[in-house]
Amino acid sequence: MSRAQKKNERQAELREKYEKLKMERLNRYQQGVNLYVKNLDDVIDDARLHEEFSVYGNITSAKIMVDEKGNTKGFGFVCFSSPDEATKAVTEMNGRIIVSKPLFVALAQRKEERKQHLAATARCQNQGMPRGFIGHAYSGMIPTNYLIASAQPRPFMTTNQVPRPRWAQQQQ
Repeated sequence: MSRAQKKNERQAELREKYEKLKMERLNRYQQGVNLYVKNLDDVIDDARLHEEFSVYGNITSAKIMVDEKGNTKGFGFVCFSSPDEATKAVTEMNGRIIVSKPLFVALAQRKEERKQHLAATARCQNQGMPRGFIGHAYSGMIPTNYLIASAQPRPFMTTNQVPRPRWAQQQQ
Protein backbone atom coordinates (compact mmCIF):
# COMPACT_ATOMS: atom_id res chain seq x y z
CA MET A 1 0.00 0.00 0.00
CA SER A 2 1.38 3.39 -0.96
CA ARG A 3 0.94 6.76 0.68
CA ALA A 4 -2.03 8.98 -0.14
CA GLN A 5 -1.37 11.20 -3.13
CA LYS A 6 -2.01 14.88 -3.27
CA LYS A 7 -4.56 16.04 -5.80
CA ASN A 8 -2.01 17.60 -8.19
CA GLU A 9 0.18 14.46 -8.05
CA ARG A 10 -2.79 12.25 -8.89
CA GLN A 11 -3.84 14.56 -11.74
CA ALA A 12 -0.30 14.61 -13.16
CA GLU A 13 -0.13 10.81 -13.06
CA LEU A 14 -3.52 10.43 -14.75
CA ARG A 15 -2.63 13.06 -17.36
CA GLU A 16 0.59 11.21 -18.16
CA LYS A 17 -1.27 7.91 -18.46
CA TYR A 18 -3.88 9.51 -20.74
CA GLU A 19 -1.23 11.09 -22.98
CA LYS A 20 0.57 7.74 -23.25
CA LEU A 21 -2.65 5.99 -24.34
CA LYS A 22 -3.41 8.79 -26.78
CA MET A 23 0.05 8.56 -28.38
CA GLU A 24 -0.25 4.77 -28.59
CA ARG A 25 -3.59 5.08 -30.35
CA LEU A 26 -2.20 7.75 -32.67
CA ASN A 27 0.77 5.59 -33.63
CA ARG A 28 -1.47 2.62 -34.29
CA TYR A 29 -3.67 4.48 -36.78
CA GLN A 30 -1.19 7.05 -38.09
CA GLN A 31 -0.01 4.84 -40.94
CA GLY A 32 -3.49 4.91 -42.45
CA VAL A 33 -6.08 7.52 -43.22
CA ASN A 34 -9.22 7.68 -41.10
CA LEU A 35 -12.53 8.51 -42.79
CA TYR A 36 -15.65 9.83 -41.07
CA VAL A 37 -18.91 8.27 -42.31
CA LYS A 38 -22.24 9.70 -41.19
CA ASN A 39 -25.93 9.25 -42.00
CA LEU A 40 -25.68 5.48 -41.57
CA ASP A 41 -28.85 3.43 -41.37
CA ASP A 42 -29.60 1.66 -38.07
CA VAL A 43 -29.27 -1.83 -39.60
CA ILE A 44 -25.64 -1.30 -40.69
CA ASP A 45 -23.04 -2.88 -38.40
CA ASP A 46 -19.22 -2.98 -38.35
CA ALA A 47 -19.05 -5.98 -40.70
CA ARG A 48 -21.35 -4.36 -43.28
CA LEU A 49 -19.39 -1.10 -43.13
CA HIS A 50 -16.15 -3.04 -43.66
CA GLU A 51 -17.72 -4.93 -46.58
CA GLU A 52 -18.98 -1.76 -48.31
CA PHE A 53 -15.63 0.03 -48.11
CA SER A 54 -13.30 -2.96 -48.71
CA VAL A 55 -13.82 -2.57 -52.47
CA TYR A 56 -11.58 0.53 -52.42
CA GLY A 57 -8.56 -0.93 -50.64
CA ASN A 58 -7.05 -2.46 -47.54
CA ILE A 59 -9.02 -1.47 -44.42
CA THR A 60 -7.22 -1.28 -41.08
CA SER A 61 -10.44 -0.87 -39.08
CA ALA A 62 -14.14 -0.12 -39.51
CA LYS A 63 -16.16 0.92 -36.48
CA ILE A 64 -19.69 2.22 -35.99
CA MET A 65 -20.27 4.31 -32.88
CA VAL A 66 -22.94 3.00 -30.49
CA ASP A 67 -24.53 4.36 -27.32
CA GLU A 68 -24.60 2.59 -23.94
CA LYS A 69 -27.70 0.59 -24.95
CA GLY A 70 -26.02 -0.72 -28.11
CA ASN A 71 -28.03 1.42 -30.53
CA THR A 72 -26.08 2.96 -33.41
CA LYS A 73 -25.44 6.69 -33.31
CA GLY A 74 -25.63 6.92 -37.11
CA PHE A 75 -21.94 7.51 -37.77
CA GLY A 76 -18.68 5.62 -37.81
CA PHE A 77 -15.06 5.55 -38.93
CA VAL A 78 -13.19 3.58 -41.58
CA CYS A 79 -9.39 3.53 -41.56
CA PHE A 80 -7.56 2.78 -44.83
CA SER A 81 -3.91 1.76 -45.07
CA SER A 82 -3.01 4.33 -47.74
CA PRO A 83 -4.14 7.88 -48.60
CA ASP A 84 -4.85 6.95 -52.24
CA GLU A 85 -7.34 4.28 -51.20
CA ALA A 86 -9.00 6.68 -48.78
CA THR A 87 -9.30 9.38 -51.43
CA LYS A 88 -10.86 6.94 -53.85
CA ALA A 89 -13.33 5.78 -51.16
CA VAL A 90 -14.33 9.36 -50.31
CA THR A 91 -15.00 10.28 -53.95
CA GLU A 92 -16.91 7.09 -54.71
CA MET A 93 -18.87 6.59 -51.47
CA ASN A 94 -19.86 10.18 -50.62
CA GLY A 95 -23.53 10.50 -51.54
CA ARG A 96 -24.01 6.78 -52.30
CA ILE A 97 -27.25 5.39 -50.91
CA ILE A 98 -26.82 2.37 -48.64
CA VAL A 99 -30.02 0.73 -47.39
CA SER A 100 -32.17 3.90 -47.46
CA LYS A 101 -29.88 6.85 -46.69
CA PRO A 102 -27.23 8.71 -48.67
CA LEU A 103 -23.85 8.54 -46.93
CA PHE A 104 -21.66 11.49 -46.07
CA VAL A 105 -17.99 10.48 -46.22
CA ALA A 106 -15.12 12.85 -45.38
CA LEU A 107 -11.66 12.85 -43.90
CA ALA A 108 -11.89 12.41 -40.14
CA GLN A 109 -10.62 15.30 -38.00
CA ARG A 110 -9.79 15.39 -34.33
CA LYS A 111 -12.27 17.32 -32.22
CA GLU A 112 -9.74 20.06 -31.42
CA GLU A 113 -8.86 20.50 -35.11
CA ARG A 114 -12.51 20.65 -36.11
CA LYS A 115 -13.32 23.24 -33.43
CA GLN A 116 -10.37 25.41 -34.51
CA HIS A 117 -11.39 25.14 -38.15
CA LEU A 118 -15.02 26.04 -37.38
CA ALA A 119 -13.93 28.97 -35.21
CA ALA A 120 -11.62 30.26 -37.96
CA THR A 121 -14.39 29.93 -40.54
CA ALA A 122 -16.83 31.78 -38.29
CA ARG A 123 -14.31 34.58 -37.70
CA CYS A 124 -13.80 35.01 -41.45
CA GLN A 125 -17.53 35.11 -42.10
CA ASN A 126 -18.27 37.52 -39.26
CA GLN A 127 -15.39 39.86 -39.98
CA GLY A 128 -16.65 43.36 -40.65
CA MET A 129 -20.20 42.51 -39.62
CA PRO A 130 -21.98 44.74 -37.12
CA ARG A 131 -22.89 43.01 -33.87
CA GLY A 132 -26.36 41.54 -34.04
CA PHE A 133 -26.46 41.74 -37.84
CA ILE A 134 -28.83 39.22 -39.39
CA GLY A 135 -28.75 38.49 -43.09
CA HIS A 136 -26.36 37.79 -45.91
CA ALA A 137 -22.85 39.14 -45.54
CA TYR A 138 -22.97 41.40 -48.59
CA SER A 139 -26.59 42.47 -48.88
CA GLY A 140 -28.09 45.24 -46.84
CA MET A 141 -24.93 46.12 -44.97
CA ILE A 142 -26.09 49.74 -44.70
CA PRO A 143 -29.69 50.15 -43.61
CA THR A 144 -31.74 52.29 -46.01
CA ASN A 145 -32.52 54.93 -43.37
CA TYR A 146 -28.80 55.73 -43.15
CA LEU A 147 -28.45 56.48 -46.85
CA ILE A 148 -27.99 60.14 -47.58
CA ALA A 149 -29.39 61.50 -50.81
CA SER A 150 -26.58 62.84 -52.94
CA ALA A 151 -26.75 66.60 -53.40
CA GLN A 152 -27.33 67.84 -56.94
CA PRO A 153 -24.55 70.06 -58.28
CA ARG A 154 -25.53 73.69 -58.00
CA PRO A 155 -24.94 75.98 -60.96
CA PHE A 156 -22.37 78.70 -60.53
CA MET A 157 -23.90 81.95 -59.32
CA THR A 158 -22.84 85.27 -60.79
CA THR A 159 -22.47 88.33 -58.58
CA ASN A 160 -25.85 89.80 -59.49
CA GLN A 161 -27.55 86.52 -58.54
CA VAL A 162 -26.13 86.43 -55.04
CA PRO A 163 -29.02 86.57 -52.58
CA ARG A 164 -29.07 89.72 -50.50
CA PRO A 165 -30.47 90.07 -47.04
CA ARG A 166 -34.01 91.45 -46.84
CA TRP A 167 -33.03 94.53 -44.89
CA ALA A 168 -30.63 95.45 -47.69
CA GLN A 169 -33.45 95.17 -50.26
CA GLN A 170 -35.82 97.35 -48.18
CA GLN A 171 -33.35 100.21 -47.94
CA GLN A 172 -33.14 100.61 -51.68
